[in-house]
Amino acid sequence: MAKQDGEDTGRAAAVQSVDRALLVMEIIAKLGQAGVTEIAAELGVHKSTVSRLVAVLESRGYVEQLSDRGKYRLGFSIVRLAGSTSAQVDLVGQSQGACNALAAETGETTNIAVLDGNRIINIVEAAGTGSIALRSWVGQSCPAHATSSGKMLLSGLAPAALRKQVGPKLEGYTVNTLTKVADLAAQLVAVRENGWASVREELEIGLNAVAAPVFDSNGAIVAALSVSGPSYRLGPDRFAPMAELAIASAADISRRLGYFG
Repeated sequence: MAKQDGEDTGRAAAVQSVDRALLVMEIIAKLGQAGVTEIAAELGVHKSTVSRLVAVLESRGYVEQLSDRGKYRLGFSIVRLAGSTSAQVDLVGQSQGACNALAAETGETTNIAVLDGNRIINIVEAAGTGSIALRSWVGQSCPAHATSSGKMLLSGLAPAALRKQVGPKLEGYTVNTLTKVADLAAQLVAVRENGWASVREELEIGLNAVAAPVFDSNGAIVAALSVSGPSYRLGPDRFAPMAELAIASAADISRRLGYFG
């Protein structure tokens, strides 16, 4: 019986520690930042107890110390946990502002797309200010191999996974569309090296685009930010400088999603 009582006491103490650790994070979240003394006062426990709890939370990245004041704030592990449960919602919410700003800066239409099998779905859009506006792509599904966003998203796959994802045969849409998986795989090597993708009239004649990767908190490519425009305005000579702007905007979205690579 004494052994059972000891086990129950140990479990109760462990549960209490977990509860207090969660309360510590809630207190810091409420106050924005807090020191050991403040947290101890809120919890009604000794400072040494709070110090032990905070040390464990800090070691796991759930809180971090502000070196100049000795206070603590929530750490990036919180962001990673939140990202794993609401990545898609966060992606839409965190992307619209960046897309709006990039569209205003470039004059071209910007989109955020995610991979869905061998196709992409556009989930965010900001219309360009150019004299000829493109139609809306939000909610539309497009073939991944014929779009800049699709190539960017496919670039993270190994060769075997790529063949499984796109299938044995690629449909042609224009004379410029890649219709062989081997050719697509070769082009994706360059995409990975450059950090951006492009298409030159591969989905539609007269339509060009470039795309940059959006990373989640774990460093995986979860979306692509594209800039598209008519070929006479967005020619190949503008691909590289446009891609630089797209990469910067995509990096801002990635940071908002918890990626700091």
